[in-house]
Amino acid sequence: MARVRPRLVIVSNRVPAIRAKAALAGGLAVALKDAVTARDTLWLGWSGKETESAQAERPHTRRTGGLTLATIDLTHAQYAGFYVGFANSMLWPLFHGRVGQPAFHRSDLAMYLEVNTLYAQALKTLLKADDTVWVHDYQLITCGAALREAGVKNRIGFFLHIPFPPPFLFETLPQGEQLLRSFAAYDVIGVQTQDDADNLNACLARAHIVARAEPFAIGIDPDLYAKAAAAADGSEDQLRLEGSLGGRALILGVDRLDYTKGLPERFRGFAQLLRRYPEHCKHVTFLQVAPVSRGDVAQYRTLKRELDGLAGKINGEFAEFDYVPLRYLNTAIARDTLAGFYRRAAVGLVTPLRDGMNLVAKEYVAAQDARTPGALVLSRFAGAASAMQGALMVNPYDPDEIADALHAALKLGVAERRTRWRSMNAAVQASTAAIWARAFLDRLEAE
Repeated sequence: MARVRPRLVIVSNRVPAIRAKAALAGGLAVALKDAVTARDTLWLGWSGKETESAQAERPHTRRTGGLTLATIDLTHAQYAGFYVGFANSMLWPLFHGRVGQPAFHRSDLAMYLEVNTLYAQALKTLLKADDTVWVHDYQLITCGAALREAGVKNRIGFFLHIPFPPPFLFETLPQGEQLLRSFAAYDVIGVQTQDDADNLNACLARAHIVARAEPFAIGIDPDLYAKAAAAADGSEDQLRLEGSLGGRALILGVDRLDYTKGLPERFRGFAQLLRRYPEHCKHVTFLQVAPVSRGDVAQYRTLKRELDGLAGKINGEFAEFDYVPLRYLNTAIARDTLAGFYRRAAVGLVTPLRDGMNLVAKEYVAAQDARTPGALVLSRFAGAASAMQGALMVNPYDPDEIADALHAALKLGVAERRTRWRSMNAAVQASTAAIWARAFLDRLEAE
C-alpha cells in the first residue's frame, strides 16, 4: 500500500498568482506544479502589500482546491530593509559574483533577520506536527533557524535557486557566519549545481558547521512547452511576427531586466556581429524581451538607461529605412506566445554573466521543431551549461566571442543543428521540474 505523504508546506518570498481555472502562475509555482497538485499543500509568502504598521500575527489564508495560500504583509520599513536592502542590494549581487556592487548596512541585515522571523512565526500558527516544510531561496535563508528557535520539530528543507559564491567571495559578507549557522537548521539543503554545492560546503566547513548541500538541478515541463510551441503555429501573434520579419533570421533573447543577465554585453556582441560579419546586415533581426523587474532598486534603473542608450546607438548605426536590426521590449510576452517565438527563432541567445540554472535555455530547446531546430548560444556561466553540450558556448564578457558564436550558429547546417538539439533535448527531458521536486522531497522525507 502506498504511503500517504504528509501535507507539503512551501515558504517563499511571494505566493503564486492564481489564474483562470486555478492554474498557478510564476516560475517557482510552475516548477512545483506536480508536487502541489499531488498532495495537500500550504504555501506561505508575502502578499505584495506594504503597510504602515505591523500586521496581526496570524496570516491571511484562502483555499483554492487542494492548495491553501497564506500571506503576510510587510511594513514599508521591512520591505525597504529586507527586500530592497539586504536581499537584493547585498545577497543577490554577492551571490552572482558582482564584486564591488553589493551594499551592506547593518540595519538591513537586522531587518532581514526580523522578516525571516516574521515568516517563521506566521507559519508556526498554521503548522501541523507532521507537515513537511520546504523553504525557498536567498530571501529566506534564516527562516529555518527561526522556526527551530520557535520550537518547530518538523522536517525542514531549503533550496537555493541562485548560485552560491566561492568562499573568498562569501567571506566579504559582513556578519556572513550568522547566515552560515542558519543552514544547520535544515535537514536537506539543495542547490542547482555541483559547483554551488562545493562552494557552500567549503564555506560551512571553514565555519565548522555540520551541514551538507547537495545539487538538485531544476527543470521545466518540456512536453507541455513543446505542445504550446507547436500550437502557436498559425496564431495571430505568430503571423504578426512572421510578417514583420520579412523572411529574416530571428535571434531571440528572453530575460528579466537584471544586471546578472549580461544584457549590455549581449547587445555589444550583436553589434559586433553586424560589424565583423556585414553579410548578416538586413538578413537578421535580434528581438530582446526584457520585462522590468525591481524597478525600486537603483542599479536596475541604471541598467535600463544603459540598455535604452545601447539599443538606440546600435539601431542608429545599422538601421535602414526598411530595417531595424534590434527590437528591445520591456513588456512581458505570454508564455504560449513566447513558446511560438522560440520555435521560430533561428538562434536562442542566452548569455548571463552568472545564473543558478537558467530555464530560458531549456525552454528554447523544448520549443524546437525536431525537423528544423534552431541553435543555442549559451553562456558557460549558466548553471544549465554543464548539461547543454550541444550549445555554442561563450564567455559573455567578450563581445567578439558572442559575435563569432552568433555567426557560427546562423551558418550551421540542418544536420548539425539536429545533432546538437537531440543532445540538448535529451538533457532537458532527463531533468524536468517534476523530477527535480520529486528528488528533493524524496530526500527530505526519507525515513
